[in-house]
Amino acid sequence: MNSERILLVEDERDIQELLKFHLEHEGYAVTAVGTGQDALQALSADSPDLILLDLMLPDISGTDICRRLKATPETSDIPIIMLTAKDSEADIIAGLEMGAIDYVTKPFSPRVLVARIHTALRRPDPDTTDTDVAPLIHIGPLTIDAHRHKVEIKGKEVSLTCTEFRILQILAANPGYAYSREHIVNHIHGESYVVTKRIVDVQMVNLRKKLGRFGDWIETVRGIGYRFKEV
Repeated sequence: MNSERILLVEDERDIQELLKFHLEHEGYAVTAVGTGQDALQALSADSPDLILLDLMLPDISGTDICRRLKATPETSDIPIIMLTAKDSEADIIAGLEMGAIDYVTKPFSPRVLVARIHTALRRPDPDTTDTDVAPLIHIGPLTIDAHRHKVEIKGKEVSLTCTEFRILQILAANPGYAYSREHIVNHIHGESYVVTKRIVDVQMVNLRKKLGRFGDWIETVRGIGYRFKEV
């Protein structure tokens, strides 16, 4: 049985009770609240292992809560799974870029959500690196520092989201090696993570923009995925 604590923020009482039942059946300790303000009060009293966060709350929006938590050192490392009826790719990408590790659209299967929670709680720390990825990568004017979670070009810091940082780190670790979209997603989120190819492509577009004129170092490999240019 599990012992992790989950903060469930959901204003629809039927959904809240259904999720609480399934999560407690799995052994999770669940604190359920229905407003953003109650969620912030619960977080000030205790730090959960994971937050299930509805975006459409009656007072503070879920996006504002997520942004606030990720900007606060004491809560920035708590994994957040967003729950919402908004299912456009733009909404999903916005949620992931804001710092959520997963995005589940309504209606959903409680069993599927529980599986996503299991994956989220066992995923590796995003600030850690794999044994085959150097903690410090230098390529021309580009520096990727895993210990400080920092990317610089010619000494100027480039602000990347956690996902963008991991994508760049994976590609730059092996210049010339082509990675499939599936490999990139599995490497970052785990094999149980479900994501469309389009979302990966949009994240690549955003990453290239942030790298400026060096963005073309990330090459599209037709029919496969992406690779970092050998420079």
